[in-house]
Amino acid sequence: MMPDSNQSSSIIPEFILVGFPGLQDWKSRSILFTIFLLLYVLTLLGNVTLLILIRFDEGLHMPMYVFLCNLAILDLILPTLVVPKLLSYLMFSINSIEFHGCLAQMVLQQGSSVAESLILAAMAYDRYLAICYPLHYSALMTNKHAIRLSCLCWIIGFLILIMNLCFIRQTLFCGPNEVPHYFCDYSAVAALACNDISIYAAVGFAIAMCVICSVLLCLVYSYVKIVASVLKIASTDGRQKAFSTCVSHLFVVSVFFILAAFVFVSYRIEEFSEDARMIIHVVQNTFPSMVNPIIYCLKTKEVRNSLQKFVTGNMVTPSWK
Repeated sequence: MMPDSNQSSSIIPEFILVGFPGLQDWKSRSILFTIFLLLYVLTLLGNVTLLILIRFDEGLHMPMYVFLCNLAILDLILPTLVVPKLLSYLMFSINSIEFHGCLAQMVLQQGSSVAESLILAAMAYDRYLAICYPLHYSALMTNKHAIRLSCLCWIIGFLILIMNLCFIRQTLFCGPNEVPHYFCDYSAVAALACNDISIYAAVGFAIAMCVICSVLLCLVYSYVKIVASVLKIASTDGRQKAFSTCVSHLFVVSVFFILAAFVFVSYRIEEFSEDARMIIHVVQNTFPSMVNPIIYCLKTKEVRNSLQKFVTGNMVTPSWK
């Protein structure tokens, strides 16, 4: 009996994640396990600490930190979707994943990635308003405005998730079940389809390009205006003070897109080994989430002061305005 064409087939009960085909010896897997576990633990500690600081320090109850709070939540979600499964594969050789679990991991990862890129764009817009319109910033960007803009980013990510879920429900999986990846990557899983999904792939690609171009346009426009505004400031101290308010965000954006570019380039170099490509993928999914709270702690005076107050027990707990 043929499966219902309106939903993805469960003829395949599970997928097999190929992972790192050239690194099957125990020593290599132990080293990778230790490195990725350390990255994951540091990611959890850093982002949970950042969330605690933002929640309990009244000095951080500002729009910029509303966005940073959302970024920290996404930086907890994204590695948690893929790293635990990767660790179980490296330590216990558990490389199978249940069919519906794979689909859930796939759409959640894509939706969360879209939401994170949009949050980064919203943070750039916030810095643009703060530097280019300093006298009107408090009216243009309040905590309520920041919360609404953050919700919009999550909603768009959720809509992308639903769209991908609808597309994948039109896909028939009846043959090969080996995914050449360490997690259920959308393109890698879709390549295993038995039916023609070219239309869905084209629509998905078009929407992805719209999101990417919109984010990049927002980032480029914001920082071009920021640089132009900063250069108009007469004093050197004034320029440094103005630009210092967006240095942390600029570092975070750079890490995010540079690693994404490395992954993209790796697929264009035929000599690039699959194991190296997979390692770069893991780094892309974990390293930004780990370094984001570190960057903000090192580069943002308010966060450093908040951390010091938290350690010494001098933090006041107010309500959000």
